Amino acid sequence: MSPRHLALAVGLAAVWGFNFVVMQVGLQHFPPLLYAGLRFAMAAFPALLFVGRPGVPWRWVAGVAATLGVGQFGLLLVGMRAGMPAGLTSLVLQMQALFTVLFAVTLLGERLTARRVLGLAVAFCGLALVAFDFGVAGPLGAFALCVAAAAAWGLGNVVQRRAAPPDSLRFMVWVSALSAPPLLLLSVLVEGAPVLSTATEGWLSLVYVAFVSTLGGFGVWGWLLRRYDASTVAPYTLLVPVFGMSSAALVTGEALSWVKLLAAALIVSGVLYAGTRPRRPAPAEPAATPS
Repeated sequence: MSPRHLALAVGLAAVWGFNFVVMQVGLQHFPPLLYAGLRFAMAAFPALLFVGRPGVPWRWVAGVAATLGVGQFGLLLVGMRAGMPAGLTSLVLQMQALFTVLFAVTLLGERLTARRVLGLAVAFCGLALVAFDFGVAGPLGAFALCVAAAAAWGLGNVVQRRAAPPDSLRFMVWVSALSAPPLLLLSVLVEGAPVLSTATEGWLSLVYVAFVSTLGGFGVWGWLLRRYDASTVAPYTLLVPVFGMSSAALVTGEALSWVKLLAAALIVSGVLYAGTRPRRPAPAEPAATPS
C-alpha cells in the first residue's frame, strides 16, 4: 500500500473511531431510534437520486438493511443511550469479527481453522474482561445491547458477503434508504411522536454520521477495496477502537483503566490473529546438479 493510501486507511479508521463520540453527542438531543432513522434518511437522500440501482437482488439489500441498519445501529444507539460509554462501545463492537466467523461457519459452511479458534478465544477473553469490569461499574443491560449490535453486524457481514455488491457506496445508499423507514416507525411506536431538536450540535452530529462516516467512509472503504485485497485493507479497521477510546478520553473524559487497555489488547490481537493467514515459507530451490 502506497504512503498516500496508507494515510487514507488510517484516516478512515480515525473518522470511524471518532464517530462514537459524535453519536454520543447526538444522543443528548435525539432519542436513539429517531437518531438512527434520521441518520440513514440523510445518508440516502438526495444521494439516492444519483447513484442508480444497487446492482444486486433487492432481497440482499433488504437483508443488510435489517441486520446492519436496523439491527446493529438500533441496538447500538439504544445501548449507548442506556449508559454504554463511547470509547468502550467502539471496542466491544470489534467482536463483530467473532460473530462474523460463527455465522459464516454455520450459514455458509466455511471452515473453522485452529488459528481462528485460538484467535477468537483470545478476543472472547477480552470481551469477558470488559463485561466483568463494566458489570461492576455500569448497567450490564447496556453492555448486552452493544454485544447484540456486534452480533447483528456479524450477521450483516455474512449477508453482504453473499450479496457481493459491485459498488459499496451505491449499495450503502440503498441500504440506508431501506433502513430509515423501519427505524423511524419503531421510533414512533417506542419513543412516541418525534420531537426534533433545535440544538446546532445535534444536527451537526447527524451531518457527520450521515455524510462523513456513512457516505464518505464507505466510499473510501470501497475505493480501497477496489485497489487492494481485503486482507490488506481489513486490518486497518482494528485501529477504530484505538481512535474511539482515545478520542472519548480526550473529548468526554472517559477513563482509560488498565482493565480496558488489557481488554483492548486481547480483543484487537485476537481478531487480528484470527483474521490473518500464517506466512508459508518459500519452497526451497532445487540443488544444482553437477555438470
